Amino acid sequence: MRPRPVRIVDFQPVPAGRLVAVYAILCAGLVGLAARLAWVQVVQGDQLLNRARAIQTQTIQPLGKRRTIVDRQGRLVALDEERFTLWAHPRYFAFPGDDPGTVRPSLDVARKLSGVLAVPMADLMRSLGDRKSGVKLASELDPETAHRVRRLAISGLDLEPYPQRLYPQGGLFANVVGFLNLERVPQAGLEQSRDGDLKRHEAQLLLRRGADGTPLPDGLRPGVIYGDDLRLQLTLDARLQQVAQQALTKQVKQWKAKRGVALVMDVRNGEMVALASTPTYDPNQFWKYSPGLFREWSVQDLYEPGSTFKPINLAIALQEGAIDPAGKVNDTGQLTIGGWPIFNHDRRGNGLIDFPTVLQVSSNVGMVQAMRNVKPAAYWQWLRRLGIDEVPDTDLPGAVAGELKTREQFVTQPIEPATAAFGQGFSLTPLKLLQLHAMLANGGRLVSPHITRGLRSGDDLAPPPPASGVQLIRPEIAQTVLNWMETVVQTGSGKGTKIPGYRIGGKTGTAQKALNGIYIPGARICSFVANLPVDDPRFVVLVVVDEPQGGNAYGSTVALPVARQIIEALLVLEKIPPSPQSDHRTKTSGSAPRRPG
Repeated sequence: MRPRPVRIVDFQPVPAGRLVAVYAILCAGLVGLAARLAWVQVVQGDQLLNRARAIQTQTIQPLGKRRTIVDRQGRLVALDEERFTLWAHPRYFAFPGDDPGTVRPSLDVARKLSGVLAVPMADLMRSLGDRKSGVKLASELDPETAHRVRRLAISGLDLEPYPQRLYPQGGLFANVVGFLNLERVPQAGLEQSRDGDLKRHEAQLLLRRGADGTPLPDGLRPGVIYGDDLRLQLTLDARLQQVAQQALTKQVKQWKAKRGVALVMDVRNGEMVALASTPTYDPNQFWKYSPGLFREWSVQDLYEPGSTFKPINLAIALQEGAIDPAGKVNDTGQLTIGGWPIFNHDRRGNGLIDFPTVLQVSSNVGMVQAMRNVKPAAYWQWLRRLGIDEVPDTDLPGAVAGELKTREQFVTQPIEPATAAFGQGFSLTPLKLLQLHAMLANGGRLVSPHITRGLRSGDDLAPPPPASGVQLIRPEIAQTVLNWMETVVQTGSGKGTKIPGYRIGGKTGTAQKALNGIYIPGARICSFVANLPVDDPRFVVLVVVDEPQGGNAYGSTVALPVARQIIEALLVLEKIPPSPQSDHRTKTSGSAPRRPG
């Protein structure tokens, strides 16, 4: 075999100019790449980072839920429940298993939704029409219905969650709790005054996701997913509130009255156990009612208390040493003060009577004779000290101050202290009168009325606060007046509240109603106040009925029957034992010594 010949290749040298050109191109590319990297990282860095985070991060907006409100026993008064709005996008309609790109006709979807939503198919088709997206099919769907819609797994349906405020007790607490409007803006009551406390802790949540959509824990701040379970606890008792509401509504209807209110307070710490008023409204359907019903008049409207203020005046006279507990006054039936005539309600005299009898017969003349011994300046100062013309220290929304004549008027015009002696010539709210009678029952200590115990976690309930109050009247004087009020129930106009085995004090009141300083002919405000038990006072009950119709409309006939039903329920609900057996009916004058001056 011959050897294969070897080919010799002659390599030509590359021109230097070409190498320089290639090198220059490579250098230019590297410089351009570096410039681009610098541009992207330095100039566009923040913009691109934000775009990446927007793609990787899901923003979860809070629903704006509010905290629950419960009564003193934990019964639901107001709560947020999740509701849903159903949106439809017909251009994306498809059923599970359909081929990609399939768009179902609206008729097929309406047929499936009709049974779930309990809405006629024709109505659904009318809503869908020929629109391609953003069709609102239903609102206020409950969670169960929303779950059934999800189980259909129809593409093109979107459920939007939102909270809805519900009031399970209807109108029972509407006068104090208030409501939210359709935009969830608080409009009245505690919903408005405690709005900051009722807003639940919710933060906007930014959740980062990986490429496969898995949530990443990176960037989550501690507590960002925290949701509190705090509830606002009231001092009100739904059971007693219902008893008061029903009894009050029945009586207001029977007497064709304008309105009425019933209040019950724990005299030891100021907790309101019931605050029922009528007419009321349903906060779940507030738009059906007059806006005038959205305010609690017992806290915001003034009236002249009349005879229900007489026990307070007697306590002032005793505290000033102006009367002797065992003393008497001459009730002539009428007298003239500063040229003005003053009469008893029946225009009859009762002769020489003691102070328990003054309350029993509700003698105006007897009260004027008693309070004459108190210097007008000192009397006016006492009314100021009791806070007649000050806004009460209370968490009840909208509380207002009463009205009192100026010191100059009170001191220089004899008729002013005379009319104030039987509860006229000044005005206050029913809440303020309740507070003053609670002072007598609380050993002379003035407590602040309130209806909330604060925020509590979970199912925990706050215990009642300890006894408190500012001492204004000496305890022995307060007890003397309570004993006198007990005789009103035993033998006077309050006999309708006498309950065997229990010591109850009370006072009726039938006052004229004034408008712009002028008394309205025939218009009355009938009231009754009671404290119980007299031997160990715990509660004060006040019932006020505005403008009952009929010639026989008095505190004893209109307001007292409501108080009787409330007291009977209160004794059972609070498990108040009967009073110890004693000859208490003879202790009408008490033991308060007379102070000189």
